[in-house]
Amino acid sequence: MKLALSEPMVKLEELKDIHWPGVWQILEPIFRAGETYPFARDITEAEAKKIWVDAPLATYVAMQGKTVLGTFYIKPNQPSLGAHICNCGYAVGMAARGKGVAGLMCEFSQTEAVRLGFLSMQFNLVVETNSGALALWHRQGFAIVGTVPKAFLHPEKGLVAAHVMVKELR
Repeated sequence: MKLALSEPMVKLEELKDIHWPGVWQILEPIFRAGETYPFARDITEAEAKKIWVDAPLATYVAMQGKTVLGTFYIKPNQPSLGAHICNCGYAVGMAARGKGVAGLMCEFSQTEAVRLGFLSMQFNLVVETNSGALALWHRQGFAIVGTVPKAFLHPEKGLVAAHVMVKELR
């Protein structure tokens, strides 16, 4: 699949039920790999849908035609007195990686977060081995505000550190 993000054919929109099969097709190999998200590698599709779609405030897809290129969610990072800071999770399909989809989704998520009333965005667990995400979040203006040693059990590297990253949105 050749992707041209400069074309207006890439559309970011709220997830609808019809998008879920394409979203699961993206999430399943990411979750099974166990390299970036803390979910069980044998997570079921139903469990993944609860986490990615049902629990968040909103879930979105990046579409090109009828193809789901990527997905992200927005949710309050904490309940009640901490609910003014949001948390997001992002996933991009293999065919669309390295083509700007994650950056496009991150920019859009920040705009959506402000629209939804959030003051800041926080990523709670950016695994230190996820160099692509770390570089992108830095380019997007996020700062590492803390590092938790041995916070993530990587399937090949064992226990590795994870960063907490934050950006004020307004």
